[in-house]
Amino acid sequence: MNRKILLYAFLPIVLGAFSWLLWPLESPEFAIEYASTEPARVTAVKNIQDTAKRPNIIILMADDLGQTDISRYGSELIRTRHIDRIGEEGITFSEGYITSPICSPSRAGLITGRYQQRFGFEFQPHDIYLSNRLQYYGFKWFVDSDPWTPVYMDAVPEQEDRHKQGLPPSEITIGELFGAYGYATAVIGKWHLGYADFALPCNRGFDYHYGFYESHSLFAPEDAPGIVNQHVAEDWTDSYIWGSGREGAFAIYRNCEQIEEPAYLTQRIAEESVQFIEKNKDQPFLLYVPFNAPHTPLQAPENYYAQFEHIEDPYRRIYNAMIASLDDAVGTITEQLEALDLMENTLIFFLSDNGGATYTLTTDNAPFKGGKITNFEGGLRVPFLMQWKGHLPAGLRYEHPVSSLDIFATAAAAAGIPLPDERPYDGVNLLPYLTGTKSGAPHEALYWQMGFAKAIRKGDWKMLLNDHQHDTILYNMQEDPYEHRDLYRQHPAVVRRLSKAHEQWAGQMADPLWPGMIYFEFRDEQGRYVFED
Repeated sequence: MNRKILLYAFLPIVLGAFSWLLWPLESPEFAIEYASTEPARVTAVKNIQDTAKRPNIIILMADDLGQTDISRYGSELIRTRHIDRIGEEGITFSEGYITSPICSPSRAGLITGRYQQRFGFEFQPHDIYLSNRLQYYGFKWFVDSDPWTPVYMDAVPEQEDRHKQGLPPSEITIGELFGAYGYATAVIGKWHLGYADFALPCNRGFDYHYGFYESHSLFAPEDAPGIVNQHVAEDWTDSYIWGSGREGAFAIYRNCEQIEEPAYLTQRIAEESVQFIEKNKDQPFLLYVPFNAPHTPLQAPENYYAQFEHIEDPYRRIYNAMIASLDDAVGTITEQLEALDLMENTLIFFLSDNGGATYTLTTDNAPFKGGKITNFEGGLRVPFLMQWKGHLPAGLRYEHPVSSLDIFATAAAAAGIPLPDERPYDGVNLLPYLTGTKSGAPHEALYWQMGFAKAIRKGDWKMLLNDHQHDTILYNMQEDPYEHRDLYRQHPAVVRRLSKAHEQWAGQMADPLWPGMIYFEFRDEQGRYVFED
């Protein structure tokens, strides 16, 4: 009798607990409402069709390539002669920064020339959120996801709103701007700016597109002959990436139509780029080439893998093989320019979307601290090279901080294209600074923010603010470029000044259009640091 009473007493509690654990978390709280889903259009405000021949623009972007992963910035594991040559015959930026330490937001800043926070693109888009609390606790307690932990959330976006995560239709891409002024435009490679119709590259100002929409895709089918595959058992994200295969947004597309692609993707991206250059050699073109190398999954052709048999670590071996393939792909593109006598009429940029992903065990960004996801130099400072033969000095190492935002403004200035005047732009035209007609630093300050993780670089000072851990770190980058000595307590006036500057900047930005989903933890001998993705 007593057992029945206890059962009846606890049954509502047990049922209530299960109801609470299994209750769906999808909520209209995160509804995304765009004023219009018709992408922004640009109207040319001046006729530049009859001016002297305008330069071609090529933007080559690597994926998760750390600054010190190439020989131009000191790597002793590999000789990246084609990538290096862009800096040797042009400009090497010692302090080239991206606007976010993770893929998608940084690409949104690059392609618009505006801080992505201005239009709510603060976090990585997520097509998967934990749908109930049971999933949250199951993930937290039973999945070894270190250094990642799930964010506890009482509500998550509905499926319809997840699909809308991407580049807002109100934003003007570099393709839309240059297309309005008569340029042929193409994006060849990784898009990662959304896959709703309004966000697709063929609807955002690009005449030609080849590549995939999501954060990753297989470089080749896993059973493809001549390809070495390396899984990373220690990396929780690796199994998800392999499991995505080439389905849906991870598939390969040409002009927004899905295609089959058996060949190794880095090489195919180069071949598609060469074909676009050949087709448009007699007119000005803008070519954006966002490679997916050396992002995971770790796959490399056997002939590249064989070049690094002296590297014992299997992850670092295949990683450098992928970089070698990337380097040759860059060479394929630049050699085509030379063959067509276009080099002196082409402005070339090379950079990465963020620092090396240390959690994949392929790189450590040494001597810089941290890596992808973090606001330390290893996450934000990237290889950044620029070349325009006959117009810019050769072999110049430029020491002032510059930003990926500057590519938009610099390319437009080189082409004689005015920036639209109905919105603020955050990039700077670097040409007068590189030719010596302007002195000083192009930027008074650079800013970062992804949820509670914030940073500012102003002059020699860099400050990281973390609202989650309630701490602030201050570095003097001139004296301590590798971020070893926290000077927060020694310089309270500097902390107040930088905090106020960041607060004023953040006040001009929009609220995030969607929430983060997961925390990333970075640890070293100096402490434990948490970042939001």
